[in-house]
Amino acid sequence: MSSARPLVALRGLAKRYATGTLALTGIDLDILPGDFVALLGPSGCGKSTLLRILAGLSGPTGGTIDWPSAAHDAAGDPQRDIGFVFQEPTLMPWATVMRNVTLPLELAGVKRSEAEDRAAEWLARVELKGFEKAYPRALSGGMRMRVSIARALVTRPRLLLMDEPFAALDEITRFRLNNDLLQLWEAERFTVVFVTHSVFESVFLAQRIVVMAPRPGRIAEEIAVTAPTPRGEEFRTSPDYAAQCRTVSHALSRAMAPAA
Repeated sequence: MSSARPLVALRGLAKRYATGTLALTGIDLDILPGDFVALLGPSGCGKSTLLRILAGLSGPTGGTIDWPSAAHDAAGDPQRDIGFVFQEPTLMPWATVMRNVTLPLELAGVKRSEAEDRAAEWLARVELKGFEKAYPRALSGGMRMRVSIARALVTRPRLLLMDEPFAALDEITRFRLNNDLLQLWEAERFTVVFVTHSVFESVFLAQRIVVMAPRPGRIAEEIAVTAPTPRGEEFRTSPDYAAQCRTVSHALSRAMAPAA
């Protein structure tokens, strides 16, 4: 285990909804700077709930969440410095691609000219140069997701949260976006927490896979992916990839097995 100070530290984290449903319990997890962590588990195991708690969109009902290396504002609250990519691109349909990407910068008070320069840089990095004036309706599903990723990264967040962003895409587009996301991560080394229900996607992308058990959601196992980066098609078709997928698949099966 690295001795680096965690970016986020969760201890005994729990979430119970007003209906009485216990969605998460006993979550202990350190997320280190530069980590790429996949949360893997079946639907309903609390993966998205945990992501929303990390984003500050929902509060835990038990345990603690600490940001040891974050700066704090005047009120003493941690400045989380987060980008969030949802399952759907959630773009403004009436706004151009450029305006969709500059929005978080403009909300932060960045001047329009600077915001557009930074947005243009990120649109080029997600291979959308030339589409600045297009509207979301004119884009494919994969292109809309690229806009969403550019919007999340344009503020250069320390932590990028991704909630099954490629699940609705065809396999070819999904593979390509997996490749492109890894290239961006290797270049920038922001921290990623990536929710998925795909064993294959988790092994290809992540350094660490957190396998979650069904409700109440809890961490069943944590698995390190030992393959070096950068990763590409050679890794995806290698015996090592197949072996690590089997390891994770078996862990997921154990997590989903009914208690004796």
